[in-house]
Parts: sequence; C-alpha cells; structure tokens
Amino acid sequence: MSRSTIGLFVGLLLGFASIFGGFLEFLAVILFAAAGLVVGRFLDGTLTLQDLSGSRSRGN
Repeated sequence: MSRSTIGLFVGLLLGFASIFGGFLEFLAVILFAAAGLVVGRFLDGTLTLQDLSGSRSRGN
C-alpha cells in the first residue's frame, strides 16, 4: 500500500473520529481526506511544494 493511500485513509479516519453528523460534517471529512492525501503524496514524492504553490515557469 502506497503512502498516498495510507495518507488518504488516515485523513478519513481522523475526519470520522473528530466529526460525525450532518452535511457540514460530511464536507469536513472530505477536507480531512484531501489533507491526508496531499500529505501522503508529498511523502511519496509524487507531489512537491512547487506543485502546491501554483507557480509555474513558462519555459522561456
């Protein structure tokens, strides 16, 4: 299992553990899962800080 997958599951588990309820809580769980996925991909090396910053070089 890759670190990205583990990060996604950790985010989901933290979301379910801290918040349980209606629609807003559901959105919060999605946010936790996305955060876990980003951390996992960063640890895997498939995501860099430059990818997160949004700045791209134009290749001039």
